[in-house]
Amino acid sequence: MTDAAPYEIQVLGSHRCRLGESPLWHPDEQQLYCVDIPGRQVLRWAPGADEPTCWDLPAEPGCIAARTQGGLLVAGRDGVSLLDTQTGRSSAWMAPPFDPTAQRFNDGKPDAAGRFWVGALSDARAHEAALYRIDAHGCAAVQGGIAVSNGLAWSPDGAVMYRSDTKAHAIYRHTFDATTGALGEAQPWAQFDLRDAAQPLSAYGGRPDGAAVDAEGCYWVAMFEGQRLLRLSPAGVVLQTVMLPVRCPTMPCFGGADLRTLYVTTARDKRPDDELAQQPWAGGVLMLRVEVPGLPAHRAAV
Repeated sequence: MTDAAPYEIQVLGSHRCRLGESPLWHPDEQQLYCVDIPGRQVLRWAPGADEPTCWDLPAEPGCIAARTQGGLLVAGRDGVSLLDTQTGRSSAWMAPPFDPTAQRFNDGKPDAAGRFWVGALSDARAHEAALYRIDAHGCAAVQGGIAVSNGLAWSPDGAVMYRSDTKAHAIYRHTFDATTGALGEAQPWAQFDLRDAAQPLSAYGGRPDGAAVDAEGCYWVAMFEGQRLLRLSPAGVVLQTVMLPVRCPTMPCFGGADLRTLYVTTARDKRPDDELAQQPWAGGVLMLRVEVPGLPAHRAAV
């Protein structure tokens, strides 16, 4: 593992989400989007803006994806909805394939063919949630036994899908058929130590949350409660550790005209008062410039 890299880290404006997630650099609009899950909002920063436009939603969103037809897909507790980003109008599109009183959609992204892959989480934290593939044929559960589905990303050639189960502190690797959308068996790829009940947060490395892959095929993952980002090689070796000024990063994405600005959503919901007093950027979107560009976001064709 390398030493912490000396990146210059900034925060985008003064807006703070309760639980920011699913940052998206829109491939057509060249604007940044994200969601605030308990705040029930989708947010968008126009070029040069410090403060976002916010759209209220009827239920907690988990993730968003740009659509080939325009606007966004929003997956959350109430299933999948369409958000018209010109008017702000949200309309129901697909009912949830689970009991919404016990589960909700969480992390998700489209693949290169436009299929929308979305994982769920269980409010009870039991391993009863699943990863779903949503396409023109409908919605299919393709991987079960998950507590908190996170970390979806693909290798640059599309032959590998990564995903994490945050509760299990584990990241998995699957072979992936980009033509058919077939997913291979889960292979353990990276495992992190669970936190002992007596362990102080300062000694805890965190658990894997959202992630993104760069042009060299390296996997950048936000370590929730670990106050850091990790950059892992395709072999699962930690190449870089980036320490952050916020205890709870949630997900990175690559943006900017050259895809070398790393945007990182963070959380402040239910954090201790003394921690928030020391970390005023908690809930904000962090920004740092990196050497290797990321991959552009795919659009959902559904």
